[in-house]
Amino acid sequence: MLGRLSTRLRRRSSAFAGTYNYVIFVQTGDRPKAGTDANVYIVLYGEGDKKSPETKLDVLFHDDFERGQLDKFKLKFQPFSELQYIEIWRDTCGFKHEWHIDTIMIVNKETKTKTVFPIFRWIRPNYRYKFFPLDTSLPQDDTCTDQRQRELIEKRELYQLEQKAPGLPPQVKILPPDEQFSFENTWDITKLKTKLILTSKIVQLTTGRWKTLDDIKNVYTKKVFVKPLNLNRWRDDVEFGRQRIAGVNNVFIRLCQNIPAKFMVTDEMLEPFLEGLSLTLALSDRRIFIVDYEILENCPRRPDIQICEPMALFFLQNDGSLVPIAIQLRQVPSDDNPVFLPTDPPYTWIMAKMWFNNADACVHQAITHLGFTHLVMEGIITVTHRQLSQSHPVFKLLAPHFLYLININARALEKIMGPSGWIEEIMAIGVAGFHELIRRYKAKWNLDTDGTLPMDLAQRGVDDPEILRQYHFRSDAVMLYEALRTYVSKYLRIYYDTDDKILADEEIQKWREEMVESEANGGLGILGIPGNSGKFISKPQLITVCTCLIYTCSVGHAATNFKQYDEYAFPPNYPTKLSGCPPRSKDPLTEDDVLAALPDKQTTLNTMIITKILSQKTGRSLGDFEVNYVYDPAAVQVVKEFREDLKRISSTIKTLNKSRNPPYPYLDPANVPNAVSV
Repeated sequence: MLGRLSTRLRRRSSAFAGTYNYVIFVQTGDRPKAGTDANVYIVLYGEGDKKSPETKLDVLFHDDFERGQLDKFKLKFQPFSELQYIEIWRDTCGFKHEWHIDTIMIVNKETKTKTVFPIFRWIRPNYRYKFFPLDTSLPQDDTCTDQRQRELIEKRELYQLEQKAPGLPPQVKILPPDEQFSFENTWDITKLKTKLILTSKIVQLTTGRWKTLDDIKNVYTKKVFVKPLNLNRWRDDVEFGRQRIAGVNNVFIRLCQNIPAKFMVTDEMLEPFLEGLSLTLALSDRRIFIVDYEILENCPRRPDIQICEPMALFFLQNDGSLVPIAIQLRQVPSDDNPVFLPTDPPYTWIMAKMWFNNADACVHQAITHLGFTHLVMEGIITVTHRQLSQSHPVFKLLAPHFLYLININARALEKIMGPSGWIEEIMAIGVAGFHELIRRYKAKWNLDTDGTLPMDLAQRGVDDPEILRQYHFRSDAVMLYEALRTYVSKYLRIYYDTDDKILADEEIQKWREEMVESEANGGLGILGIPGNSGKFISKPQLITVCTCLIYTCSVGHAATNFKQYDEYAFPPNYPTKLSGCPPRSKDPLTEDDVLAALPDKQTTLNTMIITKILSQKTGRSLGDFEVNYVYDPAAVQVVKEFREDLKRISSTIKTLNKSRNPPYPYLDPANVPNAVSV
């Protein structure tokens, strides 16, 4: 801060030079423009009408309040028996006067008492802010209602909703200052892309198609672009089945109780693959599962690329593995829409699986990943800032799991969903298709069912742990969901010991109201938010919503994100787009036909780069919060118990992975970030 040090040299310090009673520690935020040159003043208030003198926080010959800096000030006056609250304010002096405080801690030297004020706010000029220890209160209990309302009005100006394009959920209109990173380059996709290419020593792939499958395998390196797991899985039916239950898109498989009429399979067709069972018995024994991508029918796509809207049946074998037994690539039965079977010519069956996986990849990226972690959650984060004070306990509960996402979306969407972005370069359906898939799915997505793991598993008929024992996503995700629900339940009961407090909480009710309000009326239009007569009326309703949000931003995103390189980096395994037409007959195909359908070299390189970037864990592990908003001793104890639960779950998953082949480490809490960190 130019000129500031010389200015400070001329100032007289207001801190007492001899003995002192209080030490004040001020932690300035670590974000752009957080430091200040302004004059800062403080008053401490104790019991009755007791208060300290109005004191300027200043240390001679020291540049106070720099970005990310912890400053120490010494004050002397008759100490209070209890420090009840503080007032703090600043003026507009200096070259740069904006200021963001993270925390203030005041130590009584006589009693050794430490009082913490978790602030995490921008301090506007010439306004005397009052802060109470721990800064956690429901609105009906807050004695500083004017300040609280003023802050919310300011937040609503900064966090405005806007629908960026038809079909997309509402997002924040303009990136607010609070969403700026303190380490910007970590999320610069262009720089990361350049760094990956340079450090990998990979041969630049520019134009042309693959001549042999070995050509693809030869592009991998020993360090950066390492070989993905199991390069032969695209040939293997067991691995193809495993992709539905331990891949990146684990939430669309469901128990099949009746074969849809549009799926032109017969008993005779399927019985050779049912290990001696009839189709009727296999269905009743819960051995048949289905994935149906009807949602892709007539979806917009790039003019030069085709996609399918496939259905596939899977059979649970005696050894516990799940294998495909029938694939139909289009929804409408016809003579040129055959049902492909494992007994078809080998490359014909492989081609059917590749076209199915191409559709699966489109659904994964548009719905499971981008649409219903990144975009839907951005709208909810925006509404949280608009309606919940930073002093609200629910804000403090959710905030560690909302970190980074808005800025990541602002940066990534330009690179990913722009006119020449990643989606247009490597995906089959293009940006218009992404928008349409998100729109279609949002019209039927309910938070309390589709967005709530136990209910989602139940409605898909796959909640019973006795079936699909290799459904590793389910096994690990359920443990984490229950730990999160227990954590949220304990936390919320500290502040809502009765349901009446929820009904009286205007902020939490307005939060719900804006989430359910239609997009046309300026809300998010989210279906399935629990409540009665337009309100939260009980703790279980609020617990369900908060658990869903934390789960989605942490566990849900980890499950759909961190295995991407292993799934996508070898194009036959999980192709983002395919050339030519899907097979319309069971005529024998060859390896050359497969090679001709695969993405070209440049698309492959781009896919490897973006999925490598997305697959890298950058945030701290679940429970180890980047920003600690919770200082209330009762809540701190709940956080401690949550961390103990996570350690136990981590140990359990590590033990399970010793016998899993291959292991599934993606939902080990040590590998799950708190938030959507990339």
